[in-house]
Amino acid sequence: MLSQPVLASAIISLLALLLYTYMGINVGRMRGKHQISAPAMTGHPELERAIRVHLNTLESLPALYVSLWIATLFFHPGGMPILAWLPPLLGLVWIVGRYLYLQGYMQAPDKRGTGFGIASIAQLLLILLGFIGVIIDWMAMNGT
Repeated sequence: MLSQPVLASAIISLLALLLYTYMGINVGRMRGKHQISAPAMTGHPELERAIRVHLNTLESLPALYVSLWIATLFFHPGGMPILAWLPPLLGLVWIVGRYLYLQGYMQAPDKRGTGFGIASIAQLLLILLGFIGVIIDWMAMNGT
C-alpha cells in the first residue's frame, strides 16, 4: 500500500496538470475574444500573455514532476515522518505560485514576479529535498 505523502504527490501532479490545462483553455479563450485564429501566436497583448503563461508553465512542468517524485520517493527522514509531507506540500506551493503567476501576468507582465518567485522557491526546495534524500539513501546503501 502506498503512503499518504505518495498519494498526496499523485494528487498534486494531477492538480498541476489541471492548472496547465486551464492555462491552455485560457489561450483558446483569448483567441476567441480577440478573433485570432491558430496558428498565429501574436496579434493582441492579452493573447500573447496567455501564450507566454502557458508555454512558460510547460517549460517548468518537467522540473516540477522530476523533483517532486524524486523528493517524494527518497526524502523520508526516519525520525520525523511528518517531514515526508514536505514534497507534496512544496508541490502545492508551486501550484499556488503558478496560479498567482497566471493572474499577475494576465493583468500586466510586470505583475508576474510574485507568483514566479513563489513557484521558483518551491521548485528549488524540491530539488534540494531530492538531493538530500538520494544522498542519504546512497550513504545508507554504502554503509557510510
